[in-house]
Amino acid sequence: MSDSRLTFKEMCTRFDVTPRTLRYYEYIELLTPERQGRSRFYRSRDRARMKLILRGRKYGFSLESIRQWLDIYDEQGSEAQRQLWIENSGLQLAELQTQRDQLDETIAELTNLRQRTAESLDAYGESTETVRDIVED
Repeated sequence: MSDSRLTFKEMCTRFDVTPRTLRYYEYIELLTPERQGRSRFYRSRDRARMKLILRGRKYGFSLESIRQWLDIYDEQGSEAQRQLWIENSGLQLAELQTQRDQLDETIAELTNLRQRTAESLDAYGESTETVRDIVED
């Protein structure tokens, strides 16, 4: 085996992914390792693709979006790939901002409801020591 290739186990370790994840990426043809019998060997191309896959997943891109982005490099080159990345990342940033806004709104509503509930317990003279501790946490 050449030093420029990684085994299945080495690939899992290097990228901190489960064997199931790595097999799935192969199954959906995001990665195409060399095969020798039952062994798989990953070249530098596969490692580069894996870095991009994991980065895309971290940023919330679907595997299909990642596939399109990876395939465009093979078909049209790095300039086209970078242009698609700029377009897709702009859309993803907008989506993440929407999710953040919704999460901030939900947190504010839940905080308010929690506070009002604690105050209503105080108003009815019920034991609020435990509730007050919860609200202050």
